[in-house]
Amino acid sequence: MSNPDPTEALSRELLGQPYAALTPLQRSVIDLICAEAPSDIAATLKLDDRTPLQKLADQVAAVGGSWGFILGFFLFLAAWIIGNVWLLGAIGRKAFDPYPFIFLNLMLSMLAAIQAPVIMMSQNRASAKDRLQAEHDYMVNLRAELEIMRLHDKLDALRVDELEALLRQQAEMLDEMRTEMRRLA
Repeated sequence: MSNPDPTEALSRELLGQPYAALTPLQRSVIDLICAEAPSDIAATLKLDDRTPLQKLADQVAAVGGSWGFILGFFLFLAAWIIGNVWLLGAIGRKAFDPYPFIFLNLMLSMLAAIQAPVIMMSQNRASAKDRLQAEHDYMVNLRAELEIMRLHDKLDALRVDELEALLRQQAEMLDEMRTEMRRLA
């Protein structure tokens, strides 16, 4: 009879299921344990395979979602409003965008309509990366749990062997003592 497949044996020992019944993630953990290979995802996470437009979306999200942007935009709005009110009132010239600032509202609406989907694209990509990291963390945790189970089994086997050896020694000593007692009697 040929040697059983180590992945099949390990799968049954640790997870109580045949290798074919495992999920792909569980199979990869069993394969890593059999190969005694580290589970490395750092290269995948550090790999920057973004397109130039995706990089731009990430930069827009980084800038558009910051307090610096909010403060700067607030100052721009205040300057716009003050400038147009001042042009209309103080100088008497025709303001570029008089109150109720219709052009400003149009620009703000267009900015929001463009900026929101760009930020969403960046967040979706970050979410996908987070899911990959979470899956890797689960894989590492499952592997650690299975390895700990294996260590417990090995320690239990060592204890049993040690106890059996100790019982044999005691039995031998008892036999020697009985023999010695018979000799003395």
